[in-house]
Amino acid sequence: MNLSNYGEFPADIPVIAEDELFLYPFMISPLFLSDENNIEAATKAIEESSLVIVCSTKPGHDGERKHDSLYEAGVIGSIMRKVSLPDGRVKVLFQGLARAKTIYEVSSKPHIAHVNVLEPINNDSPKLDAFLEIVREKVRILSGVSNYFPPDLLRTIEENHDHNRIIDLICSSVKLKKEQAYKIFVEVDTEKRYMHLVDYLIEEIEANKLQKEIKSKVHTKIEKVNKEYFLKEQLKQIQKELGTDTQREEEIEEYRNKLEAKKSKMDQDAYKEIKKQIDRFSRMHPDSSDASMTQTYLEWVLEIPFGEEAKKALKVHDVSEQLNKDHFSLKKPKERIVEYFAVKELMELRGIKNDSDAGAILCFSGPPGVGKTSLANSIAEALKRPLVRIALGGLEDVNELRGHRRTYVGAMPGRITQGLIDAKKMNPVIVLDEIDKVSRSLRGDPTAALLEILDPEQNKEFRDYYLNFNIDLRKVIFIATANDVGSIPAPLRDRMEFITISSYTPQEKFEIASRYLIPQELKKHGLKKSELSISKPALKELIHSYTREAGVRNLRRRLAEMSRKVAREILEKPELKKVSLSVKNLKDYFEKTVFEIEKTTKKPVVGVVNGLAWTAVGGDVLKIESIRIKGKGGLTLTGSLGDVMKESARIAFSVVKTLIDTNKLKIESSNVPKTFKEQEDKVKVPASEVYKRYDLHVHVPDGATPKDGPSAGIAMCSVIASILSSKKIRSEIAMTGEVSLTGDVLPIGGLKEKLIAAHKANMSKVLIPAKNYERDLEDIPKEVRDSLDIISVSRIEEVLEEVLV
Repeated sequence: MNLSNYGEFPADIPVIAEDELFLYPFMISPLFLSDENNIEAATKAIEESSLVIVCSTKPGHDGERKHDSLYEAGVIGSIMRKVSLPDGRVKVLFQGLARAKTIYEVSSKPHIAHVNVLEPINNDSPKLDAFLEIVREKVRILSGVSNYFPPDLLRTIEENHDHNRIIDLICSSVKLKKEQAYKIFVEVDTEKRYMHLVDYLIEEIEANKLQKEIKSKVHTKIEKVNKEYFLKEQLKQIQKELGTDTQREEEIEEYRNKLEAKKSKMDQDAYKEIKKQIDRFSRMHPDSSDASMTQTYLEWVLEIPFGEEAKKALKVHDVSEQLNKDHFSLKKPKERIVEYFAVKELMELRGIKNDSDAGAILCFSGPPGVGKTSLANSIAEALKRPLVRIALGGLEDVNELRGHRRTYVGAMPGRITQGLIDAKKMNPVIVLDEIDKVSRSLRGDPTAALLEILDPEQNKEFRDYYLNFNIDLRKVIFIATANDVGSIPAPLRDRMEFITISSYTPQEKFEIASRYLIPQELKKHGLKKSELSISKPALKELIHSYTREAGVRNLRRRLAEMSRKVAREILEKPELKKVSLSVKNLKDYFEKTVFEIEKTTKKPVVGVVNGLAWTAVGGDVLKIESIRIKGKGGLTLTGSLGDVMKESARIAFSVVKTLIDTNKLKIESSNVPKTFKEQEDKVKVPASEVYKRYDLHVHVPDGATPKDGPSAGIAMCSVIASILSSKKIRSEIAMTGEVSLTGDVLPIGGLKEKLIAAHKANMSKVLIPAKNYERDLEDIPKEVRDSLDIISVSRIEEVLEEVLV
């Protein structure tokens, strides 16, 4: 089809805007039209059997088909077919005939422009032929490094001699940007068109060569990786069949490297043992159980931080500051801890090495909740050392400490070694919690293993059975905690220095709650300080009536309970800005009171005495009661008494008998029963034999609670003397002390807790052994000393003189 079949140009013809394609005169292409102007232009061309010009849109146009958004040059051609599609678009088959250029716009709807054909300028035929050969050569080169030209197109380029047609064919096959394509398309000078095309072809050849080279390298690398993977998988299968494994060899090499890296920091014995196990592991079959156990061993031992230590210099000032920051009161324990670290700092400053004292052991002893473990936490924080806590409560297997021998699956290092691994340092602070609750069993005695761990003379060569070599524990700071020192075996007690942390007084509890517990619990429960206020009387009442303990753990629980209820109240009542607690509304936040210690009465009573006792939760006032029953001088004891307390009662009975026989405890005739006086008149039986006519029953109330200890002697004497002589006992007096058969008052322990209990019970006078008065009175809090009249006694006669009315 020729252009001459359609009238002369310039002419007014419809314009179709094309976004995607850049068309050339020789092309027959389907066009999909969705724009109304394009559809109207195609319809007009078909109805009038006229030509149309297809112009490409310029890059970056805003989507509107205006005249200035189109390139001026395009392809004139005819629409061979038109089909309406279901989605509203129109498909036309367009045949390009010639290049043309729009001169001006005639109409915008439909889009019609005045168009003229672009006539090519062919100046010098030999020169154009030379250009054609150059272009053909470049096309052949480009076809070798790209897939732009199919064989049919190459043949057409080689056989055709129409310069502009060849240029259009090449431009339609390569990837030209719209600007480049339009620049070559609109040019009428064939020589310039060739020059533009040659420049582009040279650039495209270089780009494709580089791209092909990169692709080749990547492909080669991928092939190499795939090949290596394939060969490795094959090798694995072969090695699996033969019982060998390259991965295992890599692991063994890794173990050797780790060992060599730590060689300079470990003992020669440890190095030899680990190296021996690595060599042994390399010879084992990988599927054997021994190989699995040995590999587990190597992974454990190579995690031990040989030579790694916390680098912070020891400063006693930091320790003192941290202790004062975290704890209220505890003056004596704090002083002893600071002294301990002062000695270590002085020795470090002067370069003195004293291995025998490098690992001296401190043991904090006292009732639960008084801050034993938190003191250890403060020490670790001050020294910037990792803290390892080992709970010994109920421990009965010695292997838990020494490690299990590697004779069975599941063997593990001991807790000490595991603690060092977890701390990643060889000088951590290790807390041995509840050291008094270690148990003996058929699996050994863990306290015997603790002897080596805690003895500064032995722990420099502590041997873990699992490791099978020695570990130096001298740089570890061991801190033990215990509730009852008496239950610790004597050899183990000898290795430790005990720092007793006694019960807190009510005033100390008040200060601790105000300074630490209340702010901490408010923060834990998302409350602000401004949202809760608790009055001083309310806090004192909470401490006195709602808690029963030596420490502050239950007090913290009570404050947490209060905080939860306050949080709920604030959520349920948005208008509530602040909750105030006073003595009046305290019951609204706490369910029931716990009567800690019964208050004393001032009325003297026969056969009831106030004894002072030490318990695991602090001191207590223990009332001891006695009655007499007609009998033959027997003694009955009830109240879940231990053997020691039963012996104290029997000794007290004998002492009182002696006092009656020697007339040191007088029984007046008015106090002697009538039947006894009648017998005396007839038989002349002395009044001192009153204890032969009665059986005594001594009872310590709260019978379900076991009671034992060597400090109830003088209380037992007092209550027996009272019931036999019918003399009343002053109820505002409390006492503690053991008594000997000769009547001497012997010293006791736990004096601080006992006197705090007497203070809480509003006692006015307390009798204590003279030796305790001389030795322990300075440890008693001042507020307790000021509230009590503390009297020292050395003989039972002095006791009876004070208590009997």
